[in-house]
Amino acid sequence: MTDTAVEKTLAVLEALADHTRITDIARVTGLPKSTVHRLLQTMVDRGFATPAADGYLTGPRVLALAGKVLRPVDTVERARPFLRSLQESTGCTVHLAVLYGDELVYVDKIEANKPYRMASRLGMSLPAHGTAIGKAVLASLPPAELDAFLGRTGLPGRTPKTITSGPRLKAQLTRVRRSRFALDDEENEVGVRCVGAAVRDHAGVVIGGLSASSLAMEHSLPELIALGPRVLRAADEVSAALGWV
Repeated sequence: MTDTAVEKTLAVLEALADHTRITDIARVTGLPKSTVHRLLQTMVDRGFATPAADGYLTGPRVLALAGKVLRPVDTVERARPFLRSLQESTGCTVHLAVLYGDELVYVDKIEANKPYRMASRLGMSLPAHGTAIGKAVLASLPPAELDAFLGRTGLPGRTPKTITSGPRLKAQLTRVRRSRFALDDEENEVGVRCVGAAVRDHAGVVIGGLSASSLAMEHSLPELIALGPRVLRAADEVSAALGWV
């Protein structure tokens, strides 16, 4: 498609949000009715529009895309009170991340009241196999999906402690399934430890997770493990706020 064709298509799609009739869409876009009709037919074929009694409506694919965009925003708003409570009770920096493909993306972060700041930032992506949240997510996958993930990603190392062996990662995920929380012992960032748990949506699907992070010199591994049940409780509270009971 040329730039002009893209502009026309987007203009029609935008007009479709407020108008259903070809005549009205042609009027607000300044395009010939024949062009509007042709573009709408293409949109119908692709699911971006659907025929209606008096013209056309936005199609299911538009709604699906909107849901994917809005879901993290809604999740953040519902999760924020529980993240804040977890931060206050642990003194750690708390993160919320959602799953996008084979990676996780930070969508919320509450810093600990410390003289330092974690290097993490909103929008930052992180590999699943080397993080506490990621391991909690991977532990929820059926064996076939986990094997497919391992084949796609190759488990690259980020620090000397990153688990890059499939069998070793699987062994750790077995323990995660029992405890329902996971650990990151300087595997994603040298000098930083995390404990994390998975978050589910209203249908019970794991969509990401939350974690409590601190400098390794502040929390030993046993101390971090002791925080695990508290992190798990917060994750379950967020899942309940999203409709999972």
